[in-house]
Amino acid sequence: MRWLYTLVIRSYAAGIRLAAPFHAKAKLWCSGRKSLWQNLESQCAGKSKIVWFHCASLGEYEQGKPLIQKFKASQSDCTILLTFFSPSGYETAKNDPTVDIITYLPIDTRKNAIRFIRTVHPKCAVFVKYEYWYNMMQQLHNQNIPYYYISAVFRPSQYFFKPCGRWFAKQLRQVTHFFVQNETSVELLQSIGIKQITQTGDTRFDRVFAIASQDYQLPEIELFKQNKKLFIAGSSWPPDETLLAALFPKIAADYKLIIAPHRTDHEHIKSILQKYALYRPQCYTKASPTDLVNAQVLVIDCIGILSKIYKYSHISYIGGAFKTGLHNTLEAAVFGVPLFFGPAYNKFNEAISLVKLGGAFSIHTAEELHAMLQKFKETPACYQTVCDICKQFIINNLGSAERIFETIEEDI
Repeated sequence: MRWLYTLVIRSYAAGIRLAAPFHAKAKLWCSGRKSLWQNLESQCAGKSKIVWFHCASLGEYEQGKPLIQKFKASQSDCTILLTFFSPSGYETAKNDPTVDIITYLPIDTRKNAIRFIRTVHPKCAVFVKYEYWYNMMQQLHNQNIPYYYISAVFRPSQYFFKPCGRWFAKQLRQVTHFFVQNETSVELLQSIGIKQITQTGDTRFDRVFAIASQDYQLPEIELFKQNKKLFIAGSSWPPDETLLAALFPKIAADYKLIIAPHRTDHEHIKSILQKYALYRPQCYTKASPTDLVNAQVLVIDCIGILSKIYKYSHISYIGGAFKTGLHNTLEAAVFGVPLFFGPAYNKFNEAISLVKLGGAFSIHTAEELHAMLQKFKETPACYQTVCDICKQFIINNLGSAERIFETIEEDI
């Protein structure tokens, strides 16, 4: 079975190389790996205590950061190696001073895995949430190097828990320890013979709380906001933006709107500006102070600041739940404001919990969203209750990174 897995991996990599001349992200994926081995060998030379973290992309990087920071604070002699599969994570994190070495993960063939482990020889490895690279996992196991999955989530529909997934389930049994988010994940892993599990929750709670606790200001956002309430739409996709374009004429008298789209390419930003042409829309990186004061809609045409912008929101809308998958709800919830998103949120534990508690609301149409905003306007006590639910939800789920760190520190 391993040969078939490796063949699929090789085919996938070949497909990305073929797409590279025509696709910017594929091009970055390839170019970033060109000097991977030379850089890795030179940076790891002489390092005796390397702790390796692997993240698929930007979201997992934010999830792993609280644990990375704990290692740096407690293990001053360790070297943090951070690898990424996706360019979006690498490009954002490549200048992070918390991390000592940052690189792309090589393609998961047996030969690459042997070379990688021999070059790095990590004290331990931490995989954030998911991504199961079976050749790499096998080499870690062969070299008796402990490796962990943190903030992991499992669902019954995954192939590990089906007859066709027996080989993959067998590979998971070699993992040193799973730190999972919920009881369902514990039960599913136990059903395939895995006992090295601890339910520790999600490290993202620690991360968003740390961000929210920082003393910072965004003068451009404050200038734009003036004395109006802010409706902030984060990580939006076209279906979200279409819904918000239908909503905004009904709430423009009460709110200013910030849209931080998931994609910030020129054409997408241009299409958003056109949707709000009547409301003097401006781009965050191009607006003058006068533009900011006069605009009713502000489009965030850069990445990396959304988690801080939520601080100024009165209502937050989280994109992705109409088609591509819901984005990070905790970044907004930590500031204690009502959350809204589309109907496809059932794979996201925190969203499910917030809906059940009454801190978040799944909507299908602009009319549904408008009705809730009217309710908040007419009943301020209702609005405050929802805010308090979100704040308490975050507080109740802090401490995951500390619990995980204590266990790994004992092991190594």
